[in-house]
Amino acid sequence: MRELMVDLIVSLDGCAAADGWPGLWGMGGPDYFAWLDRQETRTTLMGATTYRLMSGMADEEPEAFAQLEARDKVVFSSTLTEPLAWANTRLVADDPVEAVRAMKAQDGPLLSTLGSLTLARTLLSARLVDRLRVVVFPVINGATGRERVFDGYPDVRLELVESSTFDGRLQMLDYRPTVLDRPPLA
Repeated sequence: MRELMVDLIVSLDGCAAADGWPGLWGMGGPDYFAWLDRQETRTTLMGATTYRLMSGMADEEPEAFAQLEARDKVVFSSTLTEPLAWANTRLVADDPVEAVRAMKAQDGPLLSTLGSLTLARTLLSARLVDRLRVVVFPVINGATGRERVFDGYPDVRLELVESSTFDGRLQMLDYRPTVLDRPPLA
């Protein structure tokens, strides 16, 4: 059975992006990029918005996206149509929960989300996520932050599996999540 990992990058206050800041808040460094290059083989899952953004960036910077280009990718969308231009990409217009449940039942590499906050939230709420990996960037985007990652999530207990520090500033926290039906004291 395949595992599903939700990969998230966030500011300390839980934003996925911020107006006026560069990608990765300008803090990606050699340790972090080397760690990304060492990731195990995976099938990348994403929604239409992330697909449009990432495939466009890959067209502009093919060397930077070569590893992602080579990966199998699955895009969940009711608005996109085939054929998709990005190599190794399959479109799924069906319910993502049922599609991912079926993918997890098959043999194959790790399944991992890329961006796609709505997809990640949906899959976690459906109790399909085996690992939740968060890379925390040391910034607070109180005035400029957008896309608050955890808004709309259910209550979730997290068991820390692994942690690392990259470039002396980025924290990677890898958890096994348990979705709770209610808070422990309710």
